[in-house]
Amino acid sequence: MPIFEYHCAKCDKDFEVLVLGNQSVTCPDCNGKKVKKLLSVVSHKSDGEFSSSQGSACSGCSATSCSTCSHS
Repeated sequence: MPIFEYHCAKCDKDFEVLVLGNQSVTCPDCNGKKVKKLLSVVSHKSDGEFSSSQGSACSGCSATSCSTCSHS
């Protein structure tokens, strides 16, 4: 599935969206059209353990980025 991550310049939020073809992308929170495609990280599960190209998770949770869990 072509799910991409974006950042909205208007409301300063990150979001994911399923993009099909040449579909235009708008922010789901504020309907802003000034969005920037982000570089997504790759992860996979092997022998019951997850591995990510981003590195280790933050100390507050098991997410691979603090934008996911809002931990600072």
